[in-house]
Amino acid sequence: MSTHTACTDPQHHVHDGDAFVHEVERACEQRGLRLTPIRAHALRLIADAGRPMKAYDLLDRMKATHDAAAPPTIYRALDFLLEHGFIHKLASINAFVGCHHPGGAQHAVPFLICDSCQSATELEDERIVDLLEARARALGFVPQAQTLEVHGMCADCVQAKAAQG
Repeated sequence: MSTHTACTDPQHHVHDGDAFVHEVERACEQRGLRLTPIRAHALRLIADAGRPMKAYDLLDRMKATHDAAAPPTIYRALDFLLEHGFIHKLASINAFVGCHHPGGAQHAVPFLICDSCQSATELEDERIVDLLEARARALGFVPQAQTLEVHGMCADCVQAKAAQG
């Protein structure tokens, strides 16, 4: 299986790049946001990558069609997409993935990141998010944001490694 960003709640998941970009366009229209051509192109590249994408990889791909693309251009587009919950940043690997629920409210989502193939699985389990928040509050801590990234090996890589002996 190729590297990918999966979602453990597929009935709420936007499954392909076209549908993903269309969903973000619809959300921008509803929220009165401006999805510029550069932002839309960055979003499309992230959606089509099928794996977490680093900013400079995005820049290299963007330059293929936008000669004037520069780091500030990419980072402004990423900032917009992050701010409005259309993508997630995986801080531990400094990469970006599309949010599987771009039309919904911003949400904290734990990710399972494979250190072998670099796939990222969006773990759809509100209980985990709620438990972390409740434990933090029980300690007198007021959480403002959550990022939970669990590193290891995905089932496909575990299976491939077992097959190798």
